[in-house]
Amino acid sequence: MHNTVRTPAVADRFYPGTPEILARDVAEMIPAAKKPQKALAVISPHAGYMYSGAVAGETFARVHIPETVIILGPNHHGQGDPVALSVISWQMPMGLVTIDTAIAKALLTASSAITIDETAHRFEHSLEVQVPFLQARQKNLSIVPLVVSHISYPLCQEVGAALARCIADAGKEVLIVASSDMTHYEPRAAADKKDHYALKKLADMDPATLYHSIIDHRISMCGIIPVTIALIAAMALGATKTELVRYTDSGAVSGDTNQVVGYAGVVIS
Repeated sequence: MHNTVRTPAVADRFYPGTPEILARDVAEMIPAAKKPQKALAVISPHAGYMYSGAVAGETFARVHIPETVIILGPNHHGQGDPVALSVISWQMPMGLVTIDTAIAKALLTASSAITIDETAHRFEHSLEVQVPFLQARQKNLSIVPLVVSHISYPLCQEVGAALARCIADAGKEVLIVASSDMTHYEPRAAADKKDHYALKKLADMDPATLYHSIIDHRISMCGIIPVTIALIAAMALGATKTELVRYTDSGAVSGDTNQVVGYAGVVIS
């Protein structure tokens, strides 16, 4: 039997678990925005806040955060179904976050690939670390959380099309957040080269080439599936461009440039 709410898996590890400290830290990482733009999707990193929080904060500051956000993250633990939807509320340090049940139900109808599975979410950090930033920017936040395993490109197309249909039918603004870090544990020069190659493929707005290029070039971008799905959905909803907000790596904080993880923030509009 699953709990009636999802409790945090990585509070006090990836980010502060104390509400006041977390709220303060997140506020410090979100720069004062000019006028936030409307976007269809963003790509945001999911490491510990000391490493990637500033990139996430800067990315979320650029865009208007609507009341409903669909969050797609990779499956780091290998548990649960391939495209796993959580339908229970998330108890986060900064407060309870409810599920947009109307969109969740619509997604289940739109694609048989999408299934309710809380197991995939229980220990997964890639979606959870995005939520405090979203809460800071939208007091009436509801989420639609999807943990996605490594699936085929045709299945990415199916899920992306389902997302686009459900967002179009909802008749309201919905933001898609694709959670991804970039290259993992390579020297800075190699990571930088691979990651800017991947970001160029993303900017080309060709999801099939993006998907296959990352796999063929063995780029260890953990969220390539969420990013591919988000790009497919955003383009179906009329997206025409991507904007790189910031790129950095873990070496900027740790000082170790021999084994870095890359982080990018991107807006798709």
